[in-house]
Amino acid sequence: MVRPHRNQPLWYAYMAHRISGVGLAIFLPLHFYVLGMALESSASLDGFLNWAQLPMVKLVEFGLVFALAVHLFGGLRLLALEFLPWSPWHKTYAALAVAVSFFIACSFLLNAV
Repeated sequence: MVRPHRNQPLWYAYMAHRISGVGLAIFLPLHFYVLGMALESSASLDGFLNWAQLPMVKLVEFGLVFALAVHLFGGLRLLALEFLPWSPWHKTYAALAVAVSFFIACSFLLNAV
């Protein structure tokens, strides 16, 4: 079965928005767990913070910030589709959203290292 719409840049923007949303939804309970550790005892939080200094964790944080930025700018792009008149620039807006997201995530990674 051929699905030519799946080879369009805006379909990739749609999928990036959906996948980043699922990733953030999976991350949120883990974030609440760490906040709960902070409320329970400072020793368990200190252990977690020491673990968070590992380079692999920094790389995963890069992915998390990238997913957050992709989801944010993808949502803004969808709002623009809903409330602004149609424009032939929508593909450019999608590419710009990914580029800005990558820039924000790289800035975070460089600051973390």
